[in-house]
This record gives sequence, structure tokens and C-alpha cells, in this order.
Amino acid sequence: MGIVSAQEAEMDLLAPLLAPLGSLPMPEEKRKRLGQAVEGGRVLDLLLHLPERYQDRRAATPQEGEVATLPVRVVQTQPPRSPTQPWSVCCDSAAGPVDLIYFGRRSWLGAWLGRTYPEGAARRVSGRMKRFRDRWQMDAPDFVEPPDRIPEIQPVWPLVKGLGQRDVGRAMAAALELLPELPEWQDRTLLARRRWPGFRAALHALQAPGAVPDDTPRDRLAYDELLAGQLAVGLVRRTVLQRPGRALRGDGRLRDAALAAFGHPPTPGQAMALAEIDADLAAPRRMLRLLQGDVGAGKTLVAVLAMLRAVEGGAQAAIMAPTELLARQHLRTLEKLAGAAGVPCALLAGSVKGKERKRVLAGLADGSIPLVVGTHALIEEGVAFRDLGLAVVDEQHRFGVAQRLALTEKGTTDVLVMTATPIPRTLLLTQWGEMAVSRLEGLPAGRQPIVTRIVSRERRGELVARLRAAFRDGHRAYWVVRAVEEGEKHDNAAAETTFAELAAIFGDKVRLAHGTQKLEVREAALQDFAAGRAQLLVATTVVEVGVDVPEATIMIIEQAERFGLAALHQLRGRVGRGKAQSFCLLLPSAELNESEQRRLAVLRETQDGFVIADADLEYRGGGDALGVRQAGRIGRRLADPQRHGGLVRMAHQDAALLLERDPELAATARGAAARLLLGVFGHDLTLAPLAAG
Repeated sequence: MGIVSAQEAEMDLLAPLLAPLGSLPMPEEKRKRLGQAVEGGRVLDLLLHLPERYQDRRAATPQEGEVATLPVRVVQTQPPRSPTQPWSVCCDSAAGPVDLIYFGRRSWLGAWLGRTYPEGAARRVSGRMKRFRDRWQMDAPDFVEPPDRIPEIQPVWPLVKGLGQRDVGRAMAAALELLPELPEWQDRTLLARRRWPGFRAALHALQAPGAVPDDTPRDRLAYDELLAGQLAVGLVRRTVLQRPGRALRGDGRLRDAALAAFGHPPTPGQAMALAEIDADLAAPRRMLRLLQGDVGAGKTLVAVLAMLRAVEGGAQAAIMAPTELLARQHLRTLEKLAGAAGVPCALLAGSVKGKERKRVLAGLADGSIPLVVGTHALIEEGVAFRDLGLAVVDEQHRFGVAQRLALTEKGTTDVLVMTATPIPRTLLLTQWGEMAVSRLEGLPAGRQPIVTRIVSRERRGELVARLRAAFRDGHRAYWVVRAVEEGEKHDNAAAETTFAELAAIFGDKVRLAHGTQKLEVREAALQDFAAGRAQLLVATTVVEVGVDVPEATIMIIEQAERFGLAALHQLRGRVGRGKAQSFCLLLPSAELNESEQRRLAVLRETQDGFVIADADLEYRGGGDALGVRQAGRIGRRLADPQRHGGLVRMAHQDAALLLERDPELAATARGAAARLLLGVFGHDLTLAPLAAG
């Protein structure tokens, strides 16, 4: 039984956990909010949504500013004396008089207080204490028992607006009920040596603790995540490298024509990367190489020249991008460079339909189209190549394992994956396993440094005036905000609000792009900005990669201190792509503390993405070093590269040994359990994904 069929056969055990969050008993509005808070959307993703901290509610003696849990007896409920006064539930306790304070003028509040606190009733209440005159006060207790059950140790989870801790707690309890005892996929000697609990026990210890947990359950889950990632990379690598390869050599004629059209020779970094790629292409084994380059380092040129080398060798080449916007940008580069060499190229994406789609499919099948750029459409059924020799995957961390694998199955294919995200050296092994790495250093000729400034919010009006002048001169600008909706803190810049404000000033010159828009709406906004129909794009980090607008010379980033340095560097890289001087203006929320000042100073003082990535890892523990999502995670949710750095190599070696002993993960009990581990972390190896994510 192969890895795919075996994994499919065992997914029934995980089925309740792979179900959508909507399967949990919750009101519809709370379910929607929970889906916004939890990355992934599965029941299992909720279980892996770990607390930020724990609130100890065992204290029975009031202390100013501290949480306490007190038995009380209700004396009376006093209504507000004026519209600005609160309701007060006066109680007796062993610590003296206690007033439970509720603000609000809603009509139902008085009736609810009467039912919850009838005169003479005994209650236990838990909340933060404060002293007012000679009495203790507790503002709107977090828990009232009964009807609540007051936890001694309460997990405190990350939230979004409209979602409370008790909402998450109820959903978490329901999810834990669905969690079965899964076969153990870790080496039992390792578990004993590290004193790690089982997977189920680790989740219970973190999500429903009887005591504040130590590091062992979190470390156990982090290692699970690292091992799953290493197994997935190892399986893809083995699939690619163990298939027969072939040597692709060229005479350089197509490359020479493309470089003549480009107008500049390759930089030393590009030349070195091309030499490494050429050596892999000429070898009889399959290539699996990562091309890692800073923002604007010229990765696309290297990719195009590699693709032309494959065509010189008699094969076809394809480049797969995560969005149609990025695919069309690659197409423009291909049309310019490959067109100068007389090599036809085409686009295959969701918008390519009818006669044009049939033409492209026929050209790929008969070889008359040697070069193609596309999105996920390239891996759909019905897309066949006469002889695909090189597959380039751009921003590869945005594709799943199955998607990367699917493209390699279209031919006898060498694989080149690219990322513009500067990756600290300590993370390379974690994310890319045993891939050979080519690292581009330096910028192409003609690029000017981007002037970076930290600007106080009080000067926002000056920025608007500056934009007016820039627009008159034909420039374009990005205005990036931190959140889509207003968050719990009043100063959370919101894309919708900011767009409304700026559209009132600049009218039809403004467009909006954020991750919760329908794809076609977002793509239309990006296309309008790229084509010059709009001059200002208000956006979240959906513009972090893959948006190439040379006329854009101003990048404004609100709440800059809430982004990681790597994410800020990626956003800054959206400008400075033409010949004009470009500017990146960082608008902090308020007065910066010393740590925030040091972090943003790094961005102001250097444009070396690798220096910035290492600094980001130091300051934030790798929180968004890979910029996978707006809130900042590195493609994982449990492993912290700074804290768990020692586990990375261990997981790498463990996965290699397991795959050496059981290549199909089917011959041993641990191998079969490891298939479940892959399913837990979304690393399906079928072409129909088993889980969202």
C-alpha cells in the first residue's frame, strides 16, 4: 500500500478533528468570529490555537489589581443614581463588604442582575479586585458560580472583536470531547528522555489545565509540528529525486538574446546562482533547489534564464505563482525576454477560458508552447505537457506539499523554488529541509536605496498633502494598515475605515485590497492600481509579495510597530522598483517604547533583508519571519525557532531515519502513526486536500 492510499485509509480516525469549526455547537455569529480567530478553520485547528497565558483564579484573599475568587452573600442590588453611574450588587464576604459593579443602561440588565443575584443568595465570583474607599469592588465579574463553573486555572486565548474567552472555552471543551487517543508517532525513548506527554494529554494539559502547565506539553506539540514538516519535505524530496532525471544542456543562444533585451548583464549574485542551477540541470539526477533572494534581488531574471536553458535543451518549462496578478507579472517578463529570443510563451490561469484555454492546452501538449506561466490551473487534470523539463514554483511556502508535488508529476521535471522572503539561516533547515540553496545577494543595477522614515501620527495631514503633490507628478502610493476591521483596541487602524477616509479626500484615485474580499474584487483593485486607473492602494499585507508597480514610489505603513521587521521589509520592497527615488514612511500607533524604537531603527538603517531577518528572529522569536499571514507566523503555529531551535535538527534527523527505515510509512507501527501526524498538520499527499489550510 502506497503512502497516498494508506493515508486515505486511515483518515477516518481523524475525521471528527478535520471537520470544519461549523460542526461545533455554537451560535452562528460566534462561530464566524471563532473562524476569524483560529487559523485553518478545522476543529483540530482550534485545538492547536494555544493560550497566550494562564490566569490563576485560586486566590481567595483580595489584593489590589489582582484576580481573586470569593464566596459572597448578596445583600442588595442598587440601581444607578444617574445615567453615568453603574449598577452595584452589594455583598458580604469573609474579606469584608464587596460591591460587584456593572455599567450599562440596557433595559434587560436590571432584570438579569435580579435573577443572577437574588437577595440573600450565596455565590462565588471571580474577577479583578480594586479598593474604593473602605470597600472592595469587582467590575463585572468574569465568572459567577452558579451558573458558571469557575476554573482554577483559566487559559487566555488570542481573540478577535466580538469573541470572548468563555466563547472559546465552550468551543474548546466540545473539541476536546472529539479528540481520540491516537497511535503514538514519536519514538518512545525520546518521549521518556524528554518526559513528554502523549499528543492527547499534551493538548488537555494546555487547553484544559488543572495547573499552570510547564514547558513539556508545548515542546511536545512543537516537535510534532517540526517532525510533520520534515517528513512532508522528505517525502516530496524523495519523490522528486528518486524519479529518473535527465541532463539539460544548452548553447546559450536563447539566453544571450534575452539578456540583450534585458539591457544589463547579470549581477555577480545572479551569475553565481545561474552557475549552480546550470550544473544541476546538466546532471542526470533531478534538481530540487531553493532560490532565495532579497526583495528586488532579481530572482525572476534568474528563473527566466533557467527556463530558457531548459528550452535550449529541448524541453518545456513552467512557472507557477500563487496569484494571477503575480502570474501576469511573470508573463510580461517572459514576453519581453523570451519573446526577444523568439520563444513563445503563454498564461494558464482561472481567467483563461474558451478558445484561448484550448489553444494553450493544445500548445503545451504538442510542445508548440515551450514556456508557460500560471497559477494552480497548471496542476489541474487535463493539463498535459509534451516534455516538461523544469518547474519553477514562486513563493513556494504559499503552496501546499500536494500542489508542489503535483507540478513535478507533469513530466521528467527539475524543480526550482523561489522566495523573496529573507530567511534567517537558522530557519532554512526547518522550512526547506535538504533542498540545495542558492542565495542571491546584492541588487540589480539602477535601483536606488529606499529612504525610510519614522513619522508621528500627528503628521498624518502632511502625508495627505504630500500624496496630493506626488499624484500630480504621476506617482502612486500604498497605504498599508494592520487590520481589516476595528480591533479591541481603539487605535487599531482598519482597512475599511482608512479607505473611506482617503476616498473622501482623493475620490476615484483610491482602491481597497484585503484578504477577506472576494478574490475577483481584490484582483480588480490590484489590477486598477497596476494599470494606473488608481494612484492610491489601501491594503493589508496582501500586497506583501508579488505586486510589481514601478510607478509606486511611496509606502505608508500604519501601526508599524505591530509588524515584524521581515514583514515591514517585504512591504517596503513594493516601492523602489523603478528609477525614481522611493520612500517608506512608518507611522507608529503612539509613542514608541525603547524596544520598538530599536526594532524600527534596524529597518531605517539597513536594506539588507538577511540582516533584517536575523534581527527579526532575535526580537520576535521568528513570529512572522516568513510572512505567511498578516498576524505573523512562520508557517507553523507551535514551534518557536528561538526557543525550539535545538529541536529542528533533531526532527530533521528523526524524519530522515524514519523514511530510511519505512519509505512508504506503511511497514511499521510508527510509520502508520506518522501518516496520521501528516494529516494532523495538513500535509496531505493526495491531490485532493484532506484539510483546509
